[in-house]
Amino acid sequence: MNITLITVGRIKESYLRDAIAEYMKRLQKYCKLEIIEVADEKTPDGASFALEEQIRQKEGERILKQIQDDAYVITLEIQGKMYDSVAFAKEIEKKAIYGTSHIQFVIGGSLGLSKEVCSRSNLAVSFSRMTFPHQLMRVILLEQIYRGFRIINGEPYHK
Repeated sequence: MNITLITVGRIKESYLRDAIAEYMKRLQKYCKLEIIEVADEKTPDGASFALEEQIRQKEGERILKQIQDDAYVITLEIQGKMYDSVAFAKEIEKKAIYGTSHIQFVIGGSLGLSKEVCSRSNLAVSFSRMTFPHQLMRVILLEQIYRGFRIINGEPYHK
């Protein structure tokens, strides 16, 4: 299975880059993994709603250019469906059983995702009703994908 993370912005913190590299290494035996970073837009303090919407639109256009027509797209959204780790693993496994060969996960920037990106999504997933930094969300998502493959393969995982 091919898995792609489409993310907004670059990771600046070395500890996050190290964690991402570790999960990418661990996932090699389960899937082909790629991370695509699209440029983020700077959001000035006190930005108006209209300016924030323009920023989401620009970032959204960049994201949409990276989404493949035949991919199953999962967006990370606060209002998305919540799963526990076992159910998340079953969702990934179900996609593989029914012939999905490519899942693209989308993590928006600090302002979230544009309406157009959300409309293209096949499934919106929420990891919490809390807001997390989008850089940290990459690590959390990769860990859950890794955990999911361990569950799918009947391998031990920390409960």
